[in-house]
This record gives sequence, structure tokens and C-alpha cells, in this order.
Amino acid sequence: MNLSDLRVFVSAARRPSLGAAALELHLTPSAVSKALKRLEDSLGKALFDRSAKQLVLNDSGQLLLARAQNLLALADQAKADLMGERAAVDSRVAGPAILLWRHGQMLSQALCAYPEASLRMQAMFEDEALAALLRGDINAAIVTGDVIEGRGEHWSDEWQVTPLGSVTLHLVAGLRHPLVASLQSAPLLEAATAQVLTHDFACPSRSLFCGVQRGARSDGWRDDQLPRKIRYWTDDLQLLLALVKSGEALAYLPDFALADPDLRRIHVTDCAFECVEQVALVWNRVKASAWQRELAAALAGYNS
Repeated sequence: MNLSDLRVFVSAARRPSLGAAALELHLTPSAVSKALKRLEDSLGKALFDRSAKQLVLNDSGQLLLARAQNLLALADQAKADLMGERAAVDSRVAGPAILLWRHGQMLSQALCAYPEASLRMQAMFEDEALAALLRGDINAAIVTGDVIEGRGEHWSDEWQVTPLGSVTLHLVAGLRHPLVASLQSAPLLEAATAQVLTHDFACPSRSLFCGVQRGARSDGWRDDQLPRKIRYWTDDLQLLLALVKSGEALAYLPDFALADPDLRRIHVTDCAFECVEQVALVWNRVKASAWQRELAAALAGYNS
């Protein structure tokens, strides 16, 4: 039993087919099949039920999977710690696309001390990201405070939570929106709710953080208090931004979207609510290498 074959086994256990595992590992399906056969021969046990078209772990495979993940994590941890800054770190961070947008540059800067490092940012809704962290597919997940406080089915006592600050949502318009044009003479773009609600809105049908289908409540705007005319529905963040930039709609977006020069915040003078989300990095403190601890410390430093 060797580590290379164990890596192939763990990938095959997570994927629906040999072809999918081969794509992930940059191997041929034949090479994956041979590695699995070598591992099974060395253990004297079949690890998959091959009666179906898909690879399905049997009881022996299920037993090995958890231990294989621990062995590989320990091997990676030892190698990274021994090699220090020369380590070819493969950093895998997952979270909602909207949070990766905000923290992606910080992540890349935090890994500057490791010239051989690679950074994979995978867009996943929060529960999916935590499930991937639990499986060992990723090194860290970026999620909001509600998920952390809930401590759901995917939570582990081995995890560490590093606060990354908060996200405040604001009413945002594009430069070509008529509301912006009518307010440009003022130093601050201010409007009353009655004026704002005469315009069309764009909104996702599901939360951009957790992915839950919430309709008009998906972006945090209180439609129960200030009902809007939502003309455009899209769960694609880039399309949502395009609708706002074109001047066709207003949207309720995170504060960091305002770094875009084509967007402006509309201050709603008589709005009684504000939507604020706490954000954090979740990582496994037990299996973490030195670079993972440094990454968490660096990200926390950006927000201190």
C-alpha cells in the first residue's frame, strides 16, 4: 500500500466513475484502474462493488476511506512543515462565489511567502463547502456567521473559526440609472423609499450565500416592510451585476461591490433596516500544516 495509490482511491471514492477520477488526477482511466487493483491486491480485499456501472464503495472501502484521508493529510502536513517555504502547497478554499470575490485577492496575497504554492478557489454554497471540508476535499471554507452558529450536520469539533469581518448590504445602482442621474448634483446620493420603490429591481431567487430558495427575501431586502417591483430574477452573479451596471435595475448588494467604478450606493434616508453578515474562515486546526495556520493568521490580520 503506497500513498500514490491511496490518493487515487480517495479520488475514485468521491467521484461517480473512473473517468471522473482520472480527470481530477490528470491520469488515464486505465492508470486509475491499475492503481485501485494494486491497492486491493496489497490489502487482499475488494474495496468497491463493481456490480453496478458506477464505482460504489463496499464496507471495506468505507472503512479504508476515513483512514486513507487521515494518512494523506498527515503525509501532506509533514511534507509541508519540513519543506517550509519551498513546499509545493496546493491550497484549496471553497465558499459562495460572492465571498470568494471579496476574499480571493487576500487569499493570493497571504500565500505570497510560498512561491511554489497553487491556489484553487472553488465556488460552493456554504453547506456544500463545509461538507467538502469534512471530507478533506478542501483546506478551508469561507462562510457566514449564521452557518457557524447553526453548527449543522457537517460541523466538526476539530475545526477552527477565524473571523474575516462583516459584509453590509447596500442599495446599488449603475451610473446610467435614472435615479443616479437625478441625484448627481448632491454630494451624497440620497433618496426616500417612496422614490426608490418606483424603480425596477434585480434579485436572485436563492441566497447567494447558502443557496436556499427564498424568493424576494434572497438578497436580504425586507420586502415585508418595503415591497419592491422585482422585474429581473437571476442566480448568476455576473448577470445580476450586468443588469445593474446597464441602468436597467437596482439591486441590494454587498458593500465590496461598490469598488466597481460603474456602481454607486443609493443612501435610503428613511429605511429602518440594514442587512449585515459576519464572515469567517473555517479550517481544521488538528490537520493543519504551518502554511494553513499562517494563511488564517494573515487573513485575520487584513481585518484587524
